[in-house]
Amino acid sequence: MAPGAANHRATGAGAAKPGPKRKAAANGSPRKRRPAKHRHNVYVIELDPFVLNFARFRNANPDRDMLKPCVYVGMTGLTPEQRFAKHKAGIRANSYVQRFGLRLLPKLYAYANPMPYEAAREMEVELAIALQEEGYAVWQA
Repeated sequence: MAPGAANHRATGAGAAKPGPKRKAAANGSPRKRRPAKHRHNVYVIELDPFVLNFARFRNANPDRDMLKPCVYVGMTGLTPEQRFAKHKAGIRANSYVQRFGLRLLPKLYAYANPMPYEAAREMEVELAIALQEEGYAVWQA
């Protein structure tokens, strides 16, 4: 028998292929998967009141309080600041936000972020409804 022949593995049709090697953690145990991070956010953008000149926006908000701002409510996997910048740049933008977006209103959403995807989807709708009930003129895509 040739030297090293005992360590040779068969490569025939019935032989099992070795699986991927896992790196060991610093303490010698195999790595464990980290729990998924909550990385989705809801956000609220103040819109210029000029948006009320559009019948579609106006008709969607018949009970608005004229003393409260017009807002857009959305959700994203980015930070609200990054998403607002993309709206303004025309990247997957809502036309009202692109044309009339003024600023983020973190006091209306910061308490809830970040969260899992499904929670953010639900929160987007719930937040839009709650703000509309408070008298905000709301657009939510």
